[in-house]
Amino acid sequence: MSKHQPSLVGRLWSRWSGLPLWLKILIGMVLGMSTGLILGKDAIYLKPIGTLFVNTIKMLIVPLVFCSLIVGVTSMQDTAKMGRIGFKSFAFYLGTTSIAISLGLIVGSVIRPGSGLNMTPEVGTEKATQAPSVMETLINIVPTNPVSALAEGQILQVIVFAVALGIALVLIGEHGRPAIRVFESLAEAMYKLTDMVMSLAPYGVFGLMAWVAGEYGMEMLLPLIKVIVAVYIGCFLHIVGFYSLVLSVFARLNPLQFFKGISNAMAVAFTTSSSAGSLPASMKCASEYLGVNKKISSFVLPLGTTINMDGTALYQGVTALFVAQAFGMDLTWVDYITIILTATLASIGTAGVPGAGLVMLTLVLTTVGLPLEGVAIIAGIDRILDMARTVVNVSGDLVATTVIAKSENELDIEHYNADMQQSALIAEQNAVSAAEEGRS
Repeated sequence: MSKHQPSLVGRLWSRWSGLPLWLKILIGMVLGMSTGLILGKDAIYLKPIGTLFVNTIKMLIVPLVFCSLIVGVTSMQDTAKMGRIGFKSFAFYLGTTSIAISLGLIVGSVIRPGSGLNMTPEVGTEKATQAPSVMETLINIVPTNPVSALAEGQILQVIVFAVALGIALVLIGEHGRPAIRVFESLAEAMYKLTDMVMSLAPYGVFGLMAWVAGEYGMEMLLPLIKVIVAVYIGCFLHIVGFYSLVLSVFARLNPLQFFKGISNAMAVAFTTSSSAGSLPASMKCASEYLGVNKKISSFVLPLGTTINMDGTALYQGVTALFVAQAFGMDLTWVDYITIILTATLASIGTAGVPGAGLVMLTLVLTTVGLPLEGVAIIAGIDRILDMARTVVNVSGDLVATTVIAKSENELDIEHYNADMQQSALIAEQNAVSAAEEGRS
Protein backbone atom coordinates (compact mmCIF):
# COMPACT_ATOMS: atom_id res chain seq x y z
CA MET A 1 0.00 0.00 0.00
CA SER A 2 1.42 3.40 -0.99
CA LYS A 3 2.50 5.75 1.79
CA HIS A 4 1.82 8.74 -0.45
CA GLN A 5 -1.82 8.18 -1.29
CA PRO A 6 -3.26 11.40 -2.75
CA SER A 7 -5.78 13.30 -0.65
CA LEU A 8 -9.44 13.61 -1.63
CA VAL A 9 -8.82 17.17 -2.83
CA GLY A 10 -5.86 15.96 -4.88
CA ARG A 11 -7.90 13.20 -6.49
CA LEU A 12 -10.77 15.57 -7.28
CA TRP A 13 -8.36 18.10 -8.77
CA SER A 14 -6.75 15.36 -10.85
CA ARG A 15 -10.14 14.30 -12.22
CA TRP A 16 -11.11 17.92 -12.88
CA SER A 17 -7.83 18.57 -14.73
CA GLY A 18 -8.45 15.54 -16.92
CA LEU A 19 -11.81 16.80 -18.19
CA PRO A 20 -11.99 18.37 -21.68
CA LEU A 21 -12.22 22.16 -21.69
CA TRP A 22 -15.75 22.28 -23.14
CA LEU A 23 -17.05 20.07 -20.30
CA LYS A 24 -15.32 22.24 -17.70
CA ILE A 25 -16.93 25.32 -19.26
CA LEU A 26 -20.33 23.62 -19.28
CA ILE A 27 -19.96 22.69 -15.60
CA GLY A 28 -18.90 26.26 -14.79
CA MET A 29 -21.94 27.57 -16.67
CA VAL A 30 -24.43 25.30 -14.84
CA LEU A 31 -22.88 25.97 -11.42
CA GLY A 32 -22.81 29.71 -12.16
CA MET A 33 -26.49 29.82 -13.15
CA SER A 34 -27.50 27.80 -10.08
CA THR A 35 -25.44 30.02 -7.79
CA GLY A 36 -26.86 33.19 -9.38
CA LEU A 37 -30.47 32.05 -8.96
CA ILE A 38 -29.78 31.22 -5.29
CA LEU A 39 -27.91 34.44 -4.48
CA GLY A 40 -30.08 36.79 -6.57
CA LYS A 41 -28.75 40.36 -6.71
CA ASP A 42 -25.89 39.40 -4.36
CA ALA A 43 -24.39 37.41 -7.25
CA ILE A 44 -22.97 40.71 -8.49
CA TYR A 45 -20.06 40.08 -6.10
CA LEU A 46 -19.05 37.17 -8.34
CA LYS A 47 -19.05 39.35 -11.45
CA PRO A 48 -15.38 40.44 -11.01
CA ILE A 49 -14.29 36.83 -11.61
CA GLY A 50 -15.96 36.92 -15.02
CA THR A 51 -14.77 40.47 -15.69
CA LEU A 52 -11.14 39.45 -15.07
CA PHE A 53 -11.52 36.57 -17.52
CA VAL A 54 -13.08 38.82 -20.19
CA ASN A 55 -10.30 41.37 -19.67
CA THR A 56 -7.61 38.72 -20.17
CA ILE A 57 -9.32 37.67 -23.42
CA LYS A 58 -9.49 41.30 -24.56
CA MET A 59 -5.79 41.56 -23.75
CA LEU A 60 -5.12 38.90 -26.40
CA ILE A 61 -7.27 40.26 -29.21
CA VAL A 62 -5.18 43.06 -30.78
CA PRO A 63 -1.75 41.38 -30.67
CA LEU A 64 -3.25 38.04 -31.73
CA VAL A 65 -5.11 39.55 -34.71
CA PHE A 66 -2.14 41.71 -35.72
CA CYS A 67 0.52 38.99 -35.57
CA SER A 68 -1.62 36.16 -36.93
CA LEU A 69 -2.83 38.25 -39.89
CA ILE A 70 0.71 39.23 -40.83
CA VAL A 71 1.79 35.58 -40.58
CA GLY A 72 -1.26 34.52 -42.58
CA VAL A 73 -0.59 37.05 -45.35
CA THR A 74 3.17 36.44 -45.55
CA SER A 75 2.79 32.65 -45.50
CA MET A 76 0.78 32.79 -48.72
CA GLN A 77 3.51 34.56 -50.71
CA ASP A 78 1.10 34.36 -53.67
CA THR A 79 -0.77 37.70 -53.58
CA ALA A 80 -3.26 36.45 -56.20
CA LYS A 81 -4.21 33.58 -53.87
CA MET A 82 -4.63 36.00 -50.99
CA GLY A 83 -6.98 38.16 -53.06
CA ARG A 84 -8.96 35.08 -54.08
CA ILE A 85 -9.39 33.99 -50.46
CA GLY A 86 -10.42 37.51 -49.45
CA PHE A 87 -13.09 37.59 -52.18
CA LYS A 88 -14.39 34.13 -51.20
CA SER A 89 -14.60 35.19 -47.54
CA PHE A 90 -16.46 38.42 -48.31
CA ALA A 91 -18.94 36.73 -50.67
CA PHE A 92 -19.53 33.87 -48.21
CA TYR A 93 -20.19 36.20 -45.28
CA LEU A 94 -22.61 38.42 -47.23
CA GLY A 95 -24.52 35.39 -48.53
CA THR A 96 -24.90 33.70 -45.15
CA THR A 97 -25.92 36.99 -43.50
CA SER A 98 -28.80 37.48 -45.96
CA ILE A 99 -29.91 33.87 -45.37
CA ALA A 100 -29.75 34.44 -41.59
CA ILE A 101 -32.03 37.48 -41.54
CA SER A 102 -34.46 35.75 -43.91
CA LEU A 103 -34.63 32.84 -41.46
CA GLY A 104 -35.18 35.31 -38.60
CA LEU A 105 -38.14 36.83 -40.44
CA ILE A 106 -39.63 33.38 -41.07
CA VAL A 107 -39.27 32.34 -37.41
CA GLY A 108 -40.74 35.67 -36.26
CA SER A 109 -43.71 35.22 -38.61
CA VAL A 110 -44.41 31.68 -37.39
CA ILE A 111 -43.95 32.19 -33.62
CA ARG A 112 -45.33 35.76 -33.59
CA PRO A 113 -43.63 36.76 -30.31
CA GLY A 114 -45.24 40.23 -30.16
CA SER A 115 -48.85 39.32 -30.92
CA GLY A 116 -51.37 40.23 -28.24
CA LEU A 117 -49.26 42.88 -26.48
CA ASN A 118 -51.25 45.80 -27.99
CA MET A 119 -48.65 48.44 -27.18
CA THR A 120 -49.00 52.08 -28.24
CA PRO A 121 -46.07 54.25 -29.40
CA GLU A 122 -45.29 57.21 -27.16
CA VAL A 123 -46.04 60.67 -28.51
CA GLY A 124 -43.08 62.20 -30.28
CA THR A 125 -40.15 60.63 -31.97
CA GLU A 126 -36.88 59.29 -30.71
CA LYS A 127 -33.59 59.89 -32.44
CA ALA A 128 -32.11 56.62 -33.62
CA THR A 129 -28.50 55.77 -32.97
CA GLN A 130 -26.90 56.32 -36.35
CA ALA A 131 -24.86 53.49 -37.82
CA PRO A 132 -21.93 54.62 -39.96
CA SER A 133 -22.64 54.97 -43.68
CA VAL A 134 -20.80 52.73 -46.13
CA MET A 135 -18.60 55.67 -47.19
CA GLU A 136 -17.75 56.54 -43.56
CA THR A 137 -16.89 52.91 -42.90
CA LEU A 138 -14.57 52.76 -45.94
CA ILE A 139 -12.84 55.98 -44.88
CA ASN A 140 -12.51 54.99 -41.22
CA ILE A 141 -10.98 51.55 -41.82
CA VAL A 142 -7.72 53.17 -42.96
CA PRO A 143 -5.83 54.25 -39.82
CA THR A 144 -4.25 57.69 -39.78
CA ASN A 145 -2.08 56.44 -36.91
CA PRO A 146 -1.50 52.64 -36.79
CA VAL A 147 -0.04 52.84 -33.27
CA SER A 148 -3.18 54.63 -32.06
CA ALA A 149 -5.36 52.01 -33.77
CA LEU A 150 -3.45 49.24 -31.99
CA ALA A 151 -3.67 51.02 -28.63
CA GLU A 152 -7.40 51.76 -28.95
CA GLY A 153 -8.29 48.29 -30.25
CA GLN A 154 -9.75 49.53 -33.56
CA ILE A 155 -9.92 46.03 -35.06
CA LEU A 156 -10.89 47.02 -38.62
CA GLN A 157 -8.01 49.50 -38.77
CA VAL A 158 -5.62 46.96 -37.25
CA ILE A 159 -6.66 44.42 -39.90
CA VAL A 160 -6.09 46.88 -42.76
CA PHE A 161 -2.65 47.84 -41.44
CA ALA A 162 -1.66 44.21 -40.77
CA VAL A 163 -2.70 43.09 -44.27
CA ALA A 164 -0.90 46.05 -45.87
CA LEU A 165 2.26 45.40 -43.84
CA GLY A 166 2.11 41.68 -44.64
CA ILE A 167 1.82 42.38 -48.38
CA ALA A 168 4.74 44.82 -48.18
CA LEU A 169 6.90 42.22 -46.40
CA VAL A 170 6.12 39.71 -49.16
CA LEU A 171 6.94 42.20 -51.92
CA ILE A 172 10.40 43.12 -50.54
CA GLY A 173 11.45 39.47 -50.68
CA GLU A 174 14.48 38.37 -48.64
CA HIS A 175 14.75 41.75 -46.92
CA GLY A 176 11.44 41.01 -45.24
CA ARG A 177 12.41 37.57 -43.91
CA PRO A 178 13.88 38.79 -40.56
CA ALA A 179 10.71 40.74 -39.75
CA ILE A 180 8.51 37.81 -40.83
CA ARG A 181 10.41 35.48 -38.47
CA VAL A 182 9.83 37.95 -35.62
CA PHE A 183 6.09 38.01 -36.29
CA GLU A 184 6.04 34.20 -36.58
CA SER A 185 7.65 33.96 -33.13
CA LEU A 186 5.23 36.53 -31.70
CA ALA A 187 2.27 34.66 -33.23
CA GLU A 188 3.42 31.37 -31.66
CA ALA A 189 3.82 33.15 -28.31
CA MET A 190 0.28 34.53 -28.64
CA TYR A 191 -1.07 31.04 -29.43
CA LYS A 192 0.61 29.73 -26.26
CA LEU A 193 -0.70 32.64 -24.20
CA THR A 194 -4.15 31.88 -25.60
CA ASP A 195 -3.87 28.32 -24.29
CA MET A 196 -2.97 29.67 -20.85
CA VAL A 197 -5.87 32.13 -20.78
CA MET A 198 -8.38 29.57 -22.05
CA SER A 199 -7.53 27.29 -19.13
CA LEU A 200 -9.16 29.97 -16.93
CA ALA A 201 -12.40 29.89 -18.96
CA PRO A 202 -14.46 27.64 -16.60
CA TYR A 203 -13.89 30.00 -13.66
CA GLY A 204 -14.62 33.13 -15.68
CA VAL A 205 -17.75 31.51 -17.09
CA PHE A 206 -18.89 30.65 -13.55
CA GLY A 207 -18.62 34.30 -12.49
CA LEU A 208 -20.34 35.66 -15.62
CA MET A 209 -23.25 33.23 -15.53
CA ALA A 210 -23.78 33.73 -11.79
CA TRP A 211 -24.07 37.48 -12.37
CA VAL A 212 -26.42 37.13 -15.40
CA ALA A 213 -28.73 34.70 -13.56
CA GLY A 214 -28.73 36.84 -10.41
CA GLU A 215 -29.30 40.09 -12.31
CA TYR A 216 -32.14 38.94 -14.58
CA GLY A 217 -33.68 36.03 -12.69
CA MET A 218 -36.79 34.32 -14.06
CA GLU A 219 -39.27 37.13 -13.41
CA MET A 220 -37.76 39.48 -15.96
CA LEU A 221 -37.57 36.76 -18.60
CA LEU A 222 -41.23 35.70 -18.48
CA PRO A 223 -42.82 38.69 -20.35
CA LEU A 224 -40.33 38.37 -23.19
CA ILE A 225 -39.86 34.61 -23.11
CA LYS A 226 -41.37 34.21 -26.59
CA VAL A 227 -38.78 36.58 -28.07
CA ILE A 228 -35.99 34.63 -26.42
CA VAL A 229 -37.43 31.31 -27.59
CA ALA A 230 -37.85 32.62 -31.16
CA VAL A 231 -34.28 33.92 -31.36
CA TYR A 232 -32.84 30.73 -29.86
CA ILE A 233 -34.88 28.52 -32.24
CA GLY A 234 -33.73 30.61 -35.21
CA CYS A 235 -30.10 30.41 -34.10
CA PHE A 236 -30.37 26.64 -33.58
CA LEU A 237 -31.88 26.12 -37.05
CA HIS A 238 -29.23 28.31 -38.69
CA ILE A 239 -26.37 26.44 -37.03
CA VAL A 240 -27.64 22.86 -37.17
CA GLY A 241 -29.65 23.16 -40.40
CA PHE A 242 -28.05 25.74 -42.69
CA TYR A 243 -24.40 25.36 -41.65
CA SER A 244 -24.66 21.55 -41.79
CA LEU A 245 -26.05 21.88 -45.33
CA VAL A 246 -23.20 24.20 -46.35
CA LEU A 247 -20.56 21.82 -44.96
CA SER A 248 -22.16 18.79 -46.60
CA VAL A 249 -22.85 20.31 -50.03
CA PHE A 250 -19.98 22.77 -50.59
CA ALA A 251 -17.18 21.01 -48.70
CA ARG A 252 -18.48 17.41 -48.54
CA LEU A 253 -17.55 17.22 -44.85
CA ASN A 254 -19.25 15.52 -41.90
CA PRO A 255 -21.04 18.28 -39.91
CA LEU A 256 -20.91 16.23 -36.68
CA GLN A 257 -17.10 16.26 -36.74
CA PHE A 258 -17.21 20.01 -37.29
CA PHE A 259 -19.49 20.70 -34.31
CA LYS A 260 -17.35 18.47 -32.08
CA GLY A 261 -14.30 20.44 -33.14
CA ILE A 262 -15.77 23.88 -32.42
CA SER A 263 -17.52 23.04 -29.12
CA ASN A 264 -14.97 25.00 -27.05
CA ALA A 265 -15.34 28.12 -29.20
CA MET A 266 -19.15 27.89 -29.05
CA ALA A 267 -19.06 27.65 -25.25
CA VAL A 268 -16.78 30.69 -24.98
CA ALA A 269 -18.98 32.64 -27.44
CA PHE A 270 -22.14 31.83 -25.48
CA THR A 271 -20.76 32.93 -22.14
CA THR A 272 -18.71 35.98 -23.18
CA SER A 273 -21.15 37.27 -25.85
CA SER A 274 -18.16 38.58 -27.79
CA SER A 275 -17.13 37.49 -31.28
CA ALA A 276 -13.78 39.24 -30.90
CA GLY A 277 -13.37 37.79 -27.41
CA SER A 278 -13.98 34.31 -28.84
CA LEU A 279 -11.32 34.72 -31.54
CA PRO A 280 -8.51 33.04 -29.55
CA ALA A 281 -10.70 29.98 -28.93
CA SER A 282 -11.82 29.96 -32.60
CA MET A 283 -8.25 30.01 -33.87
CA LYS A 284 -7.31 27.19 -31.52
CA CYS A 285 -10.29 25.08 -32.69
CA ALA A 286 -9.58 25.73 -36.37
CA SER A 287 -5.96 24.60 -36.23
CA GLU A 288 -6.08 21.92 -33.52
CA TYR A 289 -9.45 20.23 -34.06
CA LEU A 290 -10.52 21.02 -37.63
CA GLY A 291 -7.17 20.69 -39.37
CA VAL A 292 -7.33 24.11 -41.05
CA ASN A 293 -3.95 25.46 -42.12
CA LYS A 294 -3.03 28.49 -39.99
CA LYS A 295 -2.33 30.55 -43.10
CA ILE A 296 -6.08 30.33 -43.87
CA SER A 297 -7.50 30.60 -40.34
CA SER A 298 -5.26 33.53 -39.41
CA PHE A 299 -6.66 35.49 -42.37
CA VAL A 300 -10.33 34.42 -42.61
CA LEU A 301 -11.22 34.31 -38.89
CA PRO A 302 -10.17 37.89 -37.97
CA LEU A 303 -11.96 39.11 -41.10
CA GLY A 304 -15.11 37.21 -40.08
CA THR A 305 -14.98 38.68 -36.58
CA THR A 306 -15.47 42.14 -38.05
CA ILE A 307 -17.86 41.60 -41.00
CA ASN A 308 -19.72 38.34 -40.32
CA MET A 309 -22.78 38.91 -38.15
CA ASP A 310 -25.15 36.07 -39.09
CA GLY A 311 -26.51 35.75 -35.55
CA THR A 312 -27.00 39.49 -35.19
CA ALA A 313 -28.80 39.65 -38.56
CA LEU A 314 -31.11 36.77 -37.58
CA TYR A 315 -31.88 38.60 -34.34
CA GLN A 316 -32.82 41.71 -36.37
CA GLY A 317 -35.45 39.71 -38.27
CA VAL A 318 -37.07 38.27 -35.13
CA THR A 319 -36.98 41.49 -33.09
CA ALA A 320 -38.19 43.72 -35.95
CA LEU A 321 -41.26 41.50 -36.34
CA PHE A 322 -41.72 41.45 -32.55
CA VAL A 323 -41.85 45.26 -32.49
CA ALA A 324 -44.24 45.38 -35.48
CA GLN A 325 -46.56 42.79 -33.87
CA ALA A 326 -46.38 44.39 -30.41
CA PHE A 327 -47.44 47.78 -31.80
CA GLY A 328 -50.04 46.31 -34.17
CA MET A 329 -48.27 47.41 -37.36
CA ASP A 330 -48.38 45.35 -40.56
CA LEU A 331 -45.31 44.98 -42.77
CA THR A 332 -45.51 44.62 -46.55
CA TRP A 333 -43.29 42.39 -48.67
CA VAL A 334 -41.36 45.55 -49.62
CA ASP A 335 -40.67 46.12 -45.90
CA TYR A 336 -39.39 42.54 -45.61
CA ILE A 337 -36.98 43.05 -48.52
CA THR A 338 -35.90 46.39 -47.02
CA ILE A 339 -35.15 44.71 -43.68
CA ILE A 340 -33.08 42.01 -45.41
CA LEU A 341 -31.03 44.52 -47.41
CA THR A 342 -30.61 46.97 -44.52
CA ALA A 343 -29.50 44.36 -41.99
CA THR A 344 -27.13 42.69 -44.46
CA LEU A 345 -25.38 45.96 -45.32
CA ALA A 346 -25.50 47.21 -41.72
CA SER A 347 -23.70 44.05 -40.59
CA ILE A 348 -20.64 45.52 -42.32
CA GLY A 349 -21.43 49.18 -41.61
CA THR A 350 -21.61 48.61 -37.86
CA ALA A 351 -18.53 46.39 -37.61
CA GLY A 352 -16.56 47.35 -34.52
CA VAL A 353 -19.33 49.60 -33.14
CA PRO A 354 -19.98 48.88 -29.42
CA GLY A 355 -23.44 47.39 -28.91
CA ALA A 356 -23.69 46.71 -32.64
CA GLY A 357 -26.84 44.60 -32.19
CA LEU A 358 -28.89 47.49 -30.80
CA VAL A 359 -27.32 49.96 -33.24
CA MET A 360 -28.39 47.73 -36.14
CA LEU A 361 -31.86 47.31 -34.62
CA THR A 362 -32.43 51.08 -34.45
CA LEU A 363 -31.30 51.35 -38.06
CA VAL A 364 -33.67 48.57 -39.22
CA LEU A 365 -36.65 49.93 -37.25
CA THR A 366 -36.09 53.44 -38.58
CA THR A 367 -35.79 52.22 -42.18
CA VAL A 368 -39.22 50.54 -42.13
CA GLY A 369 -40.90 53.15 -39.89
CA LEU A 370 -41.31 51.06 -36.72
CA PRO A 371 -41.40 52.70 -33.23
CA LEU A 372 -37.97 53.01 -31.60
CA GLU A 373 -39.53 52.30 -28.20
CA GLY A 374 -39.04 48.70 -29.29
CA VAL A 375 -35.30 49.12 -28.81
CA ALA A 376 -35.79 49.91 -25.11
CA ILE A 377 -37.95 46.79 -24.71
CA ILE A 378 -35.39 44.53 -26.39
CA ALA A 379 -32.45 46.16 -24.56
CA GLY A 380 -33.63 44.60 -21.29
CA ILE A 381 -33.00 41.08 -22.58
CA ASP A 382 -30.28 41.94 -25.09
CA ARG A 383 -27.57 40.22 -23.06
CA ILE A 384 -29.49 36.92 -23.12
CA LEU A 385 -30.15 37.23 -26.86
CA ASP A 386 -26.53 38.26 -27.40
CA MET A 387 -25.35 34.90 -26.07
CA ALA A 388 -27.17 32.97 -28.81
CA ARG A 389 -26.38 35.32 -31.67
CA THR A 390 -22.67 35.36 -30.78
CA VAL A 391 -22.60 31.55 -31.02
CA VAL A 392 -24.01 31.85 -34.55
CA ASN A 393 -21.50 34.56 -35.48
CA VAL A 394 -18.54 32.50 -34.24
CA SER A 395 -19.83 29.25 -35.77
CA GLY A 396 -20.28 31.05 -39.10
CA ASP A 397 -16.68 32.29 -38.98
CA LEU A 398 -15.46 28.73 -38.48
CA VAL A 399 -17.74 27.32 -41.21
CA ALA A 400 -16.36 29.89 -43.67
CA THR A 401 -12.78 29.12 -42.63
CA THR A 402 -13.30 25.37 -43.05
CA VAL A 403 -15.11 25.60 -46.41
CA ILE A 404 -12.55 28.04 -47.84
CA ALA A 405 -9.64 25.92 -46.55
CA LYS A 406 -11.17 22.88 -48.27
CA SER A 407 -11.57 24.79 -51.53
CA GLU A 408 -7.91 25.86 -51.37
CA ASN A 409 -6.64 22.34 -50.46
CA GLU A 410 -5.49 23.72 -47.10
CA LEU A 411 -7.62 21.38 -44.95
CA ASP A 412 -6.10 18.22 -43.45
CA ILE A 413 -8.97 15.75 -43.95
CA GLU A 414 -7.41 13.08 -41.71
CA HIS A 415 -6.99 15.68 -38.98
CA TYR A 416 -10.59 16.89 -39.47
CA ASN A 417 -12.04 13.39 -39.15
CA ALA A 418 -9.97 12.43 -36.09
CA ASP A 419 -11.46 12.63 -32.59
CA MET A 420 -10.49 15.60 -30.42
CA GLN A 421 -7.62 13.87 -28.59
CA GLN A 422 -6.11 12.61 -31.85
CA SER A 423 -6.60 16.05 -33.40
CA ALA A 424 -4.68 17.73 -30.58
CA LEU A 425 -1.85 15.18 -31.02
CA ILE A 426 -1.74 15.72 -34.81
CA ALA A 427 -1.71 19.50 -34.28
CA GLU A 428 1.22 19.17 -31.88
CA GLN A 429 3.14 17.00 -34.36
CA ASN A 430 2.46 19.48 -37.16
CA ALA A 431 3.66 22.35 -34.97
CA VAL A 432 6.91 20.49 -34.20
CA SER A 433 7.43 19.73 -37.91
CA ALA A 434 6.80 23.37 -38.83
CA ALA A 435 9.26 24.54 -36.17
CA GLU A 436 11.94 22.15 -37.46
CA GLU A 437 11.38 23.33 -41.04
CA GLY A 438 11.68 26.93 -39.87
CA ARG A 439 15.07 26.22 -38.23
CA SER A 440 16.43 24.34 -41.25
